[in-house]
Amino acid sequence: MGSITIRNLDDRLKANLRVRAASHGVSMEQEVRNILQNTLVSDASTPNGLTFSQRINQRFKGVGPEDFSLPARHPARPLPWLPT
Repeated sequence: MGSITIRNLDDRLKANLRVRAASHGVSMEQEVRNILQNTLVSDASTPNGLTFSQRINQRFKGVGPEDFSLPARHPARPLPWLPT
């Protein structure tokens, strides 16, 4: 596990963090870990504030069926256990 030190933290910010941690019944360190975890996980799951389906729709916007060519179809091969 890694650790970090935060220097020059504003006193009001630290006091707010202490109150928030106390309201959740955890230490200040645990509260910071929770904040980082919740923030980074939500950012990773919704980059640019978009859900997965919104990103897919955005990526393929303007692409229609005419932009895809279908390969030629061939008759199916006979099953190996049936006589031809």
